[in-house]
Amino acid sequence: MKIAANLSLLFTELPLIDRIRGASVAGFDGVEIQFPYELPAIRLKEELERAGLPLVLINLPAGDFMQGGAGLAGVPQRQGEFDAALEGALSYAAMVRPRCVNLLAGRLAEGVSRGEAMRTLVGNVQKSAEAFDALGIRVLAEAINPLDMPGFLINTPEHLDELLRAVDHPNFAAQLDFYHMARQGVDLPLAIERLAGRIGHVQFADCPGRGAPGSGRVDFAAALAALERSGYQGWLAAEYVPADAGTCADLDWLLRWRQKAF
Repeated sequence: MKIAANLSLLFTELPLIDRIRGASVAGFDGVEIQFPYELPAIRLKEELERAGLPLVLINLPAGDFMQGGAGLAGVPQRQGEFDAALEGALSYAAMVRPRCVNLLAGRLAEGVSRGEAMRTLVGNVQKSAEAFDALGIRVLAEAINPLDMPGFLINTPEHLDELLRAVDHPNFAAQLDFYHMARQGVDLPLAIERLAGRIGHVQFADCPGRGAPGSGRVDFAAALAALERSGYQGWLAAEYVPADAGTCADLDWLLRWRQKAF
């Protein structure tokens, strides 16, 4: 079991560059960062090497998405911005070498039909999958629940299935987030079964509350057993909101998972 820490949510009591060392000391096997681009690529690379941790995943730049906008990948009028973001991400990734890159589908933009948005998204995923294939880096897309993020283009396992079929590229896979599935009442084992063989990365948090495992009602034992049945051998990334006492006060679950005591 390879468990990564999402440094955009965990160890936030530390500066971003210092969270890598924090994750190493806490016993994580790797790290992921949603948007690492504030750090010079060479500095991030050196710190990862110093800590002896792989960089599992980063996101492609997404324009105004994190500020509540539509983002870039599904907006026809922003094709030039997406292409520039892709070029920048390729350059950055060539230095820091993440295992995977997550392409955020974004929200449905005003004045754009869902059909237009999906056609644009499919084309941009195909372009990205081809470009990153040359670096040996896999491209992913995730489903995000519409309760926390209304208007997001990809919400369910069915949406992911449709996108995978439409893109039809060997360097493209699904990113499955347990929290986003549980938040909208999706059965996790059934979601895993539907996407079996096409899951490239898994993220997790408990639900409700998006806290550490054990803080909510997600049946992680059933979900992880379903992953094992599916043949998944990739990373599990902790992407949860720690308790007020900080990340290190909230890591009992990590030892339990190591012991398979879910």
